[in-house]
Amino acid sequence: MLSGTPVTPAVTPPQALPTAHNRLQEAAANLLTLHTAPDWMRQEQYTRPALPLFGEFWYENELCILFADTNMGKSVLAVQIANSLTRNEAIAPLQLQGGYRTVLYLDFELSAKQFEQRYTHAGEPYPFSTSFHRAQLNPQPNWPHQIDRQQAMLNAITQAIAKVRPTVLIIDNITCLSNTAHTTGALAFMEQLKTLKAQYQLSILALAHTPKRKAGAPITPNDLQGSKLLLNFADSAFAIGTGQHGQRYLKQIKQRNTTGVYGAHNVCLLQLHKTHGFLQFRFTGHTTEQQLLNKPNNLGHDHRAGIAAHLSGQGLSQRKIAAVLGVSAGLVNKLLKGEGR
Repeated sequence: MLSGTPVTPAVTPPQALPTAHNRLQEAAANLLTLHTAPDWMRQEQYTRPALPLFGEFWYENELCILFADTNMGKSVLAVQIANSLTRNEAIAPLQLQGGYRTVLYLDFELSAKQFEQRYTHAGEPYPFSTSFHRAQLNPQPNWPHQIDRQQAMLNAITQAIAKVRPTVLIIDNITCLSNTAHTTGALAFMEQLKTLKAQYQLSILALAHTPKRKAGAPITPNDLQGSKLLLNFADSAFAIGTGQHGQRYLKQIKQRNTTGVYGAHNVCLLQLHKTHGFLQFRFTGHTTEQQLLNKPNNLGHDHRAGIAAHLSGQGLSQRKIAAVLGVSAGLVNKLLKGEGR
């Protein structure tokens, strides 16, 4: 190089910004995990099977839906399940395995005072476990229009999960959390719940409503408010129903970790009661859904007598029992005495 000749520095070309196509390819590369079938079998051979949280109705690491009409006791049952998990006490006769759980319960139905009153008796509050964490919505009278409410809610739930580190998340209910009651919003929310389940290794129970149902009809997936498409995102689902004579029952709608033990042929009978300040359901037996849906006048004597005894045990007067059964108060009196054939 001759003296005095200026040196031109090498120019490094600017790094190319990722294109939309490259971003899509990068995202797609992380969507699937691929192995041969034998590799999958070897990998999962020593993995522990999912354990029951609420018998055959709900297993760990599942996204489960519990749905029913209003005032059927969804929240009562959900709190009962949460209490069971935090105390490691099974709800007889259903199985619970795996030890104590930490539960985050998102309560969008009751106020704090309503919750306190429901679980207080004679001035004494029920002694919940400190592993039972409850959250409720703060009032937002002037929600900013530019902020997506559903996304903000999901961020708040994620923050609560990071703080509490639960193994179980119960949401009461998903209708309150989606932007809209329409199917699209609910489906998007369910999809995001599945992401949370995988990310934090959660077992999730999501409560949902049913629209007005035809009296006397069996419960089906079509009864889930929004769309039965919601069940595509769920691993399991069960519902609370009511028979012609007012008795509540629990029915399996969907399951993946077990067989359909409590389908229409074998629903669980429920009785609501309060013991030591704790409102809960007792499981009182099994029957077929069709038997519960039969009109009282078409029931046999023994079944009618059993219904009369059950309703009497719940504190109903003979006159009210007669109205439920569609018979005279005199016949109810005979049924309760073991007469009336």
